[in-house]
Amino acid sequence: MAAPRKFDPETRERAVRMYHDRLAHSDDSKLAARRHVGELLGINQATLRNWVEDRHFGSRSTVSDDGGDQSAEVVALRKEVAELRRANEILKTASAFFAAAEVDRRLR
Repeated sequence: MAAPRKFDPETRERAVRMYHDRLAHSDDSKLAARRHVGELLGINQATLRNWVEDRHFGSRSTVSDDGGDQSAEVVALRKEVAELRRANEILKTASAFFAAAEVDRRLR
């Protein structure tokens, strides 16, 4: 009997997408990118490797039949999304920091 699945398909897709984004926007090796994403999401890097190599999740084509213009737009949009996600993470961290400082200030 197979072990029950620990991660839902959305988590798998997100992890694979984050892995590909990490490879595209940094000089990390594949192993370093898997380790980084695995640490962020709490996923074993070997599990992530299996997901990336899985046909359903890892080999989606971004090139369309319309030509290079649309694929260039997709690349630009993915880059913008990655920048916005990084900015969002920075804002979340900053808001948590200032909220903790406000609570600390009220306790004094």
